[in-house]
Amino acid sequence: MAQERDIKYINREFSDFRSQLIEFAKNYFPDSYNDFSPTSPGMMFIEMAAYVGDILSFYQDTQLQETFLQHAQNPSNLYSLAYMMGYRPRVTSVAEVELEVSQRVAATGPNYLPNFNQAIRVAENATITSTIGDNLQFITTDVVDFKFSSSYDPTDIRVYSLDNNNPAEYLLTKKTKAYSGEIKTTTQTYTTAERFATIEIENTDIIGILDITDSDGDKWYEVPFLAQDTIFDSETNTSFDNKTVPNKLLLKKVPKRFVTRFTSQGVLQIQFGSGVIGEDDSSFLPNPTSINFGYNSIQNVSKLDYAFDPSNVLFTRTYGLAPSNTTLTIRYLTGGGVGANVPSNSITTIGTVTTTATDSTYVSTLAFNNIKPAAGGRDGDTVEELRQNSLKSFSEQKRAVTLQDYNIRALGLPPQYGSIAKVYVTQDNTSNVNLSMLRQNPLALSLYVLAYDGDGKLTTATETLKNNLKTYLSEYMMLTDALDIKDAFIVNIGVKFQIVTLPDYPARDVLLQCTTKVKEFFNIQNWNINQPINLANLYTQLDKIKGVQTVKKVEIVNKNGGNYSTYGYDVAGATKDNVVYPSFDPCIFEVKYPNIDIEGRVTTL
Repeated sequence: MAQERDIKYINREFSDFRSQLIEFAKNYFPDSYNDFSPTSPGMMFIEMAAYVGDILSFYQDTQLQETFLQHAQNPSNLYSLAYMMGYRPRVTSVAEVELEVSQRVAATGPNYLPNFNQAIRVAENATITSTIGDNLQFITTDVVDFKFSSSYDPTDIRVYSLDNNNPAEYLLTKKTKAYSGEIKTTTQTYTTAERFATIEIENTDIIGILDITDSDGDKWYEVPFLAQDTIFDSETNTSFDNKTVPNKLLLKKVPKRFVTRFTSQGVLQIQFGSGVIGEDDSSFLPNPTSINFGYNSIQNVSKLDYAFDPSNVLFTRTYGLAPSNTTLTIRYLTGGGVGANVPSNSITTIGTVTTTATDSTYVSTLAFNNIKPAAGGRDGDTVEELRQNSLKSFSEQKRAVTLQDYNIRALGLPPQYGSIAKVYVTQDNTSNVNLSMLRQNPLALSLYVLAYDGDGKLTTATETLKNNLKTYLSEYMMLTDALDIKDAFIVNIGVKFQIVTLPDYPARDVLLQCTTKVKEFFNIQNWNINQPINLANLYTQLDKIKGVQTVKKVEIVNKNGGNYSTYGYDVAGATKDNVVYPSFDPCIFEVKYPNIDIEGRVTTL
């Protein structure tokens, strides 16, 4: 019978393996070999075995280390782990800049008003070149429409020239965002459909795909993953609120879709789906034939114990179409980097711009300029940045789970679909026992919202804006959540204060500074729904102004009716310990007309 050996497997380094092998030989072969001197042939083989063990241990440790994001060092492994965690690595970062876009129009009519028939509409993806650097291009992100004006996208109108002391021309100015990049094009031809066809684009500093179109003129859409078959799409809003909500937000089903990912060498991979034309890629109801419950006699396992993938049963069987018998035209962007951070007043040369106007007389007056320098351009992620950004992305999950998630998502609605000014999310307090059981959802949330009007004042959101918000949030909500979008109440207030000034200080100047400070304190940008007014903070702010001896009184008064909100509010009854509290129904305090609603006076002790 063979003798059982006492073998240990915990050695990790060369010296450990060598010592263990020597002890093994002494214990089990004492008569066969006992020369353990450094020059003996036996020690040569022992040390060779220890060397092999050390190398294998090293590779084992390295391979295990490369499976953990916190310890991986190989760029290829880091990229794979980053995508697994939901983070898209950056090969290069673009420089962003705010461009001032201007044009001239003529004055028209007996009142010498701007002729908006000459106003230009500049399509998105217009290219403007910097005069500094190696012909760096910047691309606009949004449409610039001089006929449209809102609180988020205002059109500044100034007199440009006079004729007999009457306006002859006006200068229209808007602002738009742009990013550095150069548009490049490549093509790919497919004859037969290939499941999950993948192509690679090799270029330097690739930012991403701009668009892909096929020979039929159809557009292919980029999605985060192939199982996602819907994207956000826009439709022009023709309702009465189109001045504040120019577009409607829709969910569009896209069978022609693709995903992209970068390799560690900066190569951009594009992958398409596996379906062919004619196959059903739409939603369908599951039935016993598609799920096929029963008994698998070959594997001897009941199908009741199978794990079914809902994406294969409820939504799609093909993960999008595979291109076939067509040529794809792929436009992608390159650029970015530190060199794209150009100084101010340098992005002025117009490149490719698509414009439309009812009267094109003043199209040639279109001009671009960057008042502030471009910023944000940098090289790709370092190893440590890739690691930290991946961990951050995994915790975000792109899902609305907490109340704060809903708050931020609602404020993140793109401005072309309307401007959400204020958001307050709370658990639904509905407790009416007469409601049906379907309505009594313990996970229901109430989302109170307000919007800005054209003058930047608070107003209730229109139905179009609410529908856009509902469509936008539907892609991030949990399945069990329910959401009620409601209007918050606006309480307009005025402020009356009295101060005592120090001797030798001009009372008028001190009062003007105090009035300015009160306006800053009640700037609506700094206020949220259900935020109380802490008068002690206002007292402190006024006391800090040079020349103020003491703040004698600060009074909050309600303004309602006429041009103000229709809702009255008992300010005195809601005030306790110098704090004005909001109502039980979510509301916000607004100084609507600061120039007339804030009254200050200088008095004596």
